[in-house]
Amino acid sequence: MKDFHVCGLGNAIVDIFLEFDDKEFAALGFERGTMRLVEAAEQRLLIDKFRTHEPRLVSGGSVANSMIAMSQLGGKGAFIGCVGDDRYGLFYETEFKELGIEIGNPAIVGETTGTCVCLITPDAERTMRTCLAVSSHLAARHIEEDRIKNSEWLFIEGYVLANPNTGQGAVREAVKVARRNGVKIALTCSEAFIVNVFGDAFHDTLKNADLLFCNASEAMAVTNATNANEAFSKLKSIVPSAVVTDGPHGAYVRHGGHEVHVPSFPCEPRDLTGAGDMFAGAFLYGITHGISPEKAARAACFLAMKVITQVGARLHHGTRQFWEQTFS
Repeated sequence: MKDFHVCGLGNAIVDIFLEFDDKEFAALGFERGTMRLVEAAEQRLLIDKFRTHEPRLVSGGSVANSMIAMSQLGGKGAFIGCVGDDRYGLFYETEFKELGIEIGNPAIVGETTGTCVCLITPDAERTMRTCLAVSSHLAARHIEEDRIKNSEWLFIEGYVLANPNTGQGAVREAVKVARRNGVKIALTCSEAFIVNVFGDAFHDTLKNADLLFCNASEAMAVTNATNANEAFSKLKSIVPSAVVTDGPHGAYVRHGGHEVHVPSFPCEPRDLTGAGDMFAGAFLYGITHGISPEKAARAACFLAMKVITQVGARLHHGTRQFWEQTFS
């Protein structure tokens, strides 16, 4: 019996949520719905400018959000990432320990923790300014073999591959450790630009993966397909198991000898952040707890719907009850 169901490898980011009306947002001159990387100084100015908006802090990062979802459902998780020794890093480390996720000692002295300012507008769209800061320092030297080898799955965040000098080395080392110890590997695309810009590193990682998570646009980037269904079919020859989420059109799932399409649950979205992260975390929880891929995907769709009807990438209560609701 392994100590952990899943060990996540990803960027450790503190999400800072700010809700704006359309007029306030227009005054910023940002392109709606975009994610842009910014330097620490620019991020500080943005945060300081809107302190009166009562920002809400939440520990995050794509794979980190999935690990949180899995732990809320009752799974045992570990996480490998880097934070600074500032107030945001302390917040991150404390929250993960409270959630019961084994995070080790992620703080690097004298460094700034990564942050993502999420500007939420009334149309439920989120516009993000991300400062990776020390999270982008995640490198091969930070990979702890014990945490990976004591897990059933290693779950790798595609965003980490966007750092050729550090992150790509971390992923290669983690894959090596997982393969050496018989640990299954799941990979999430994160965004289509990872496939388009860092394709060599992405496809090298994918060759070693047992399971790929991607949305429709990411799946099309991986396979050069023109729609989600075609991309899902093409993935059969690329990776043993795959999940392609397609927003309101549900999800295509192939795993453990099962191949299904699971419909989505209709809702009025408030904030689209984190739907894919929630889906992945819930699906991984399901398949590590003897739940069929179809049932796990259905429950994951339901939890993803619950996430986008509120602000933020995480459900702060009710996660387990919502999961059980889909089986009643």
